Amino acid sequence: MAVGMRSSVKSKYETYRKILEKKAEEVQSSMSAQKAAQVLAREEHPHDEGDLSQQSHEEWIFLNRNTLDIKLLREVQGALRRIEEGTYGVCYECEEPISVKRLDAVPWAKFCVSCQERIAAGAEMGNEEALQEAGR
Repeated sequence: MAVGMRSSVKSKYETYRKILEKKAEEVQSSMSAQKAAQVLAREEHPHDEGDLSQQSHEEWIFLNRNTLDIKLLREVQGALRRIEEGTYGVCYECEEPISVKRLDAVPWAKFCVSCQERIAAGAEMGNEEALQEAGR
């Protein structure tokens, strides 16, 4: 891709870049706030099994929420990298342009709607097959 063309693609997606950068900041801030809240809420010596159970449950929720935040942050950072590389807005699967409507809804999207639906359907089928195998 020519240098001039790459910079015009970058400027075309400048709005998305700003949205993605803001989202990355929000996720990082949320993760920091969650960590601080967890540390403040944690008792050094739980009084009884109920307190210990509650603490364990809160840690489990924190870890799951943090895992989702990390995944989202990686997707956002990946989208920012694709803007820099000039590949933003192109489906990973079929290499067709991702619609503006989809990018407006999910600026970090790697796949067009059709490919994303096909991937999701395949994942669901895989889960159903795994459940059937477990039931045997």
